Amino acid sequence: MAKQKSSVSPAMRRTTGEKVYNVFNIVVLSLFALICTYPFYYLIINSLSDNNLSAAGEVTWWFKGFHLQNYKDVLALSGLGRAAWISLARTVIGTALTVFASAYLGFMFTQKKMWARSFWYRFVVITMYFNAGLIPMFITMKNLGLTNNFWVYILPAVVQPFNIILVKTYIESIPNSLQEAAEMDGAGTLTIFGKIVLPMCTPILATVAIFSAVGQWNSFQDTLIYMTDDKLYSLQYLLYTYINQASALANAAKANAANVAALASAATPTSIRMTVSVIVVLPIMFVYPFFQRFFVKGMMLGAVKG
Repeated sequence: MAKQKSSVSPAMRRTTGEKVYNVFNIVVLSLFALICTYPFYYLIINSLSDNNLSAAGEVTWWFKGFHLQNYKDVLALSGLGRAAWISLARTVIGTALTVFASAYLGFMFTQKKMWARSFWYRFVVITMYFNAGLIPMFITMKNLGLTNNFWVYILPAVVQPFNIILVKTYIESIPNSLQEAAEMDGAGTLTIFGKIVLPMCTPILATVAIFSAVGQWNSFQDTLIYMTDDKLYSLQYLLYTYINQASALANAAKANAANVAALASAATPTSIRMTVSVIVVLPIMFVYPFFQRFFVKGMMLGAVKG
């Protein structure tokens, strides 16, 4: 006689200790998620609430005096649209070139037939630990004609040793038999890279893309160092200057308020800082979910070998 299968589900068969452990995990991880997300939530509700209440610290869990005037004021600031295009362009172009360079160099450093492969790999990696410093870097960029030049945002960040190490390690986890089979069929190095290796590197390249995009989008120090032409200011640098001028901007907004009701939504230094922070963070928060499913896989597979 065939043995009857138990109708009791796995969840019903769990011991009391396992159930307590699961509840403990859920509570701890929920609290951790709340701690991680609350700062962003706090910024958003304060940027959309009564500015006087926000400045007094009375907005903690929900909106009070909901309005959108802060965003209207910040988005109306001079030069914001042009700066947003500069940041968008440097993020898209810089990320694309960094991903391609990381993929190609990571692949080439796995090829034993590459001339002086170990030397060039160490030559690239050593730059993670040593650099010339700010002044020599500025002099180099100036001699290359890259000061007050859009490409100063892109070219110095194309080759990133850490990203190359991640991609190289990931490619080494791909069975070498695939490349050997392609070589027996007459495929060259570039064909193997483009048609075999590159399509298999989606997780690690998505990880590199996130690192590069976040770095490019948030960067403002290169604008501070290399740019004097305000037409090439990045969004982050422009918003950084507005945060430093928050008090002056708030006073100007209050002076333009026509009545007492308008004063409730007139900008304060706190509201300007909150609103600017939200504008800077939101684009990356929207982009990240599209890459998140690749991120953990790429990081883990890119770190299993030394």
